[in-house]
Amino acid sequence: MNLTDEQTAAADAFRAGDHLALQAGAGTGKTTTLAFLARATDRRGRYLAYNRTIAQDARTRFPTTVQCKTAHALAYAAVGHRYTRRLNAPRRPAWQTGQALGITKALHIAEREVTQKALSNATLRAVTRFCHTADEAITHHHVPRLRGLEDTDLHAQLAAHIVPFARKAWTDLQHPDDGAVRFDHDHYLKIWALTQPRIDADFLLLDEAQDTNPVVEQIFLAQRDHAQLVMVGDSAQAIYHWRGAKDIMTGFDGTQLPLSQSFRFGPALAHEANRWLYLADAPIRLTGTAALNTELGPVTQPDAVLCRTNVGAMAQVMTLMAAGYQVALTGGGDSLQALALAARDLKEGRRTHHPELVLFPSWGDLQDYAAHDPAGHDLQPLVNLVDTHGTDAILAAVAHLAPEPHAQVTVSTAHKAKGREWPRVLIADDFGRPQDNTPDERTDSTTSPDYPVDDAEARLAYVAVTRTRQRLDLGGLSWIHDHSDSTPPDQNKLPHGGAPGAG
Repeated sequence: MNLTDEQTAAADAFRAGDHLALQAGAGTGKTTTLAFLARATDRRGRYLAYNRTIAQDARTRFPTTVQCKTAHALAYAAVGHRYTRRLNAPRRPAWQTGQALGITKALHIAEREVTQKALSNATLRAVTRFCHTADEAITHHHVPRLRGLEDTDLHAQLAAHIVPFARKAWTDLQHPDDGAVRFDHDHYLKIWALTQPRIDADFLLLDEAQDTNPVVEQIFLAQRDHAQLVMVGDSAQAIYHWRGAKDIMTGFDGTQLPLSQSFRFGPALAHEANRWLYLADAPIRLTGTAALNTELGPVTQPDAVLCRTNVGAMAQVMTLMAAGYQVALTGGGDSLQALALAARDLKEGRRTHHPELVLFPSWGDLQDYAAHDPAGHDLQPLVNLVDTHGTDAILAAVAHLAPEPHAQVTVSTAHKAKGREWPRVLIADDFGRPQDNTPDERTDSTTSPDYPVDDAEARLAYVAVTRTRQRLDLGGLSWIHDHSDSTPPDQNKLPHGGAPGAG
C-alpha cells in the first residue's frame, strides 16, 4: 500500500501508542487506513462498526487479530442472549402496551387532547430515547416533544404524566423471560452499558465516530485505561444530532490527525466541498485526486437524485415515474407510506397515530398549523404534496418502487445517502437558499438577502455534494455560488487542474 503523508503520520502515531482521532473527509479511504494500522501490529484489536453491513465488509479487510463487530453484537454476547425469548415476541400495538402499563385514559393539556394511544406512543419513545443516552435513569428530557405542545410549560406537563409510565416500562424490560413491553436490540445494549463493561482488547477502532450515540460513546471511552483508543470519522458529516447522535471527535483527548486526500473525486469537486466545509466551520479541507476529472454541470440523466426531506424525495419519485423512469428509493417507501396513510386518516375525519401528526384532529387543523405556526412550517411541503396529488397517488407511487439493482435512477435523502456514491448525481430543489424563519416574511429566493447558513444545513449539503464520482449537478444548492460567505479565505480560485466541467 502506497501511503499518503497523512496516512503515514497516522501509522506512526498508532505505532507510538497514542490515543488517536482521525478526521477523515469524504472518500479519503478511512477503512483502508484502519486496516493498514491493524496489519502493522500483532496486538489484538476490536473494530466497532456503525452497522452490521459495515462490520461484515470489515471482516474481509482486517486481519484475524481484529474482531469486527457492532456494539450491539458485543452487548448481545454479554447480556442480550438472555433476552432471546423476548426478542422474538410478536409485535403489538403501542396502545395495548400502554394499557398494560396503566395508561387507560386521555390527558388534556391546554386546548389539546392527548389520547391514550398518543400517550402510549410517547411513553415507548421516551424509553427508546433513554436507551440512546448515557443517562442512568429516565427523566423528563427523554420525553419527546409533540407537535402542538412544543411550549416548555406544556411539555413539562406532558413529561410529568409520562415519566412514571416510562420508568415502569424500563422495569418491565429487565425481566428476561416475559413482559408487557416488546423487547428490542437497543434495550439490551443499554442494559449492558449500565453494567460498565470492560472490552478485552489491546486497541479499539471506532468507525463513524461523528454519529456515535452517547450510550456507545460511554462504553468506548471507558476502555481508555487498558486499551489504545482510535476513532475515525468526519465531523462535517455529523448529521444525526436530531436523533441523539453525538460527534465525540472534536473534544477527544488524544492526537488529532487529518485524512484529507479524497480518492473519490477530482479537484473541482473538492473545491465545491470545501465551500461547505468552510461554512460548517469544519476542521479539515479536502484535496481531490488530480487524475480524476469530476465535472460540475447539468445532469439530464442522473444515477441518483438527492433530496433534503422525505417529502421532497416523494415528490421526485412521482415526477420521475410520470416521466417513465423505473425509480428506486433508498431505504424503501415505508416511512412515506406511513405519512400518506396518516394524511388519509386525517382527510377522512379519523385521528392518526403517526407520531408527527398524532395531536391533529383533522386535515384542516394540520393545514392551519403548517401555514400559520412557525413550529409547523416544515410540514408545509407534506400538506402541499397531499393537496396536489392526493394520498392515493402517493400510495400508488410507493407501491411501484423498483429495487435499486433494477432501477434507472435512485432517489434518496441526503441523510440516507451517507456512505454511498454514484457516478452522476443531481441535487434536488428542496435544498433551498437559507431564509428568514418568519413564514409571513419569506421572500423569493432570487431576491432574498444572504441569511447565514446554518451549520447543520452546511454539513448536510457537504454530504450531498460529495456523493458523486463523475459529474455533479448542484441543482437546489446552486445558490451557494452567489452567497457572500461561500468562498473560504484561502480558496479564491480553483485548484490547479480543476475545471468546472463542460455543459
